Amino acid sequence: MRRSIFKYVAAAFLVVSCVEDDAFNVPNVETQNFEIPEEKRITFAAIKSIYEQAVNGGNTTAIIEDDVYAEGYVVSTDKGGNFFEELIIQNKIDDSNPDHDPRLGFKIAINQSSLSDTYQLGQNVFIKLQGLAVGETNGVLTIGRGNGVTVAQIQASEYRDIVRRTNRIFEITPKLVNPEDLTAFDENTLVKLDKIQLNRFELGATFASESFDEFDGLRLLESCNSGVQIIMQTSTFSDFKTVLVPQGSGSVTGIYARDFRDDFNVIIPNSSVNLEFDNTVRCDPLEHSCGMASVLGEHVLLDEAFENQRNNRLINSEGWTNYIETGSQGWEAWSSSATNASLGRSARFQSASSGDSSNVGWLITPPLNLDLQEGETLNFKTSNSRADSSYMEVLYADDWDGTEAGVTAATWRVLTDAYVVKDTDPFTEWLPSGNVNLSCLSGTIHIAFKYTGGGQDGFDGVYELDDIKLAYVN
Repeated sequence: MRRSIFKYVAAAFLVVSCVEDDAFNVPNVETQNFEIPEEKRITFAAIKSIYEQAVNGGNTTAIIEDDVYAEGYVVSTDKGGNFFEELIIQNKIDDSNPDHDPRLGFKIAINQSSLSDTYQLGQNVFIKLQGLAVGETNGVLTIGRGNGVTVAQIQASEYRDIVRRTNRIFEITPKLVNPEDLTAFDENTLVKLDKIQLNRFELGATFASESFDEFDGLRLLESCNSGVQIIMQTSTFSDFKTVLVPQGSGSVTGIYARDFRDDFNVIIPNSSVNLEFDNTVRCDPLEHSCGMASVLGEHVLLDEAFENQRNNRLINSEGWTNYIETGSQGWEAWSSSATNASLGRSARFQSASSGDSSNVGWLITPPLNLDLQEGETLNFKTSNSRADSSYMEVLYADDWDGTEAGVTAATWRVLTDAYVVKDTDPFTEWLPSGNVNLSCLSGTIHIAFKYTGGGQDGFDGVYELDDIKLAYVN
């Protein structure tokens, strides 16, 4: 009987506490200075291992049955509205001793808003794991209540007893990393990308208040060092959604994660101030535009569909150059009737399982003399699978000497009018480039299809290319 009364009083206290926090916005600042004995502690790596064993056994979640705690640090805040009913907690305050203790993070699903009133950035917490489930939501590891085959939210009446605060608050040093070096171990952790800028085609955009922003604003960031791209995700409920994304270049700090549908990698800032684009100098590539043509010319100058190539072998077409700049992979012939089918036989570049930290490959046309005819137009089709942060460009040069050694020395300009499939496009579709007008160019040029990626997860996308046609009017 006394136990029932105690439960009732405790529940009433929790309700009053919640009402006070929400109604009067008074932070719950009470903390505890306690330590969990070593025998009751479990590492993030051990939690991940328990989940992986459950998945290998045919389950989608793992239930922690032992009375154990995991120590971590809060790296997210909902003050700016870019996180909602979740805490992101990582296992260290900096990136020291990566071999001894792999850097990992978890999302904690909690049915409670304004969690920043209770948990500050950098706050040291202990997660009481007994009875909780570990699984994946939106592609990232999540801790919450078990709900059959999914992970459900921890309820408002219990989360303070599960995610227990100490009175220790630390300054978190984000991991300084290049976009191409991010891996699954960086998910749910705070990272910093340096020498980054907003893609030139999105200059003038707000964080998340454009007419096409339905739930999140997705803005394309790119590395000035490698050109590698990553999407910044901002909620349309954030209080900085109408702020213009800075136009210069610099650094961005945020949580590395996956988008809502688990289609691609994203970085999620806590606030707009996490973008420090203080350098007014941008690193945009050279580019060229003659505009679009209404029709493709009727006389064919170049027509390549790769039908005579050997499947799964490097493209070796007369007059073409298949140059591997870095890594071990190049453009290869590919044929498939699966979900993402080829167009007969197509050209494909894939870096998955290459083992290379970087894969850069060029497929360059034979020389094209534009002075012998008029009204030249270019048309091709592209498709992709798991593009992730890898990307493909279409460029031209009028000063390449035709040798592999001279590829990187030539002056290549991006043909900005050509549409190349994006990571956000449906992966089963072949998308046309449009009729790219080349009539304002002159002399002898080469057109290059360049892939940039790598063998690491999140950078190992696949691009397909086919039906390349260059025609002219007369």
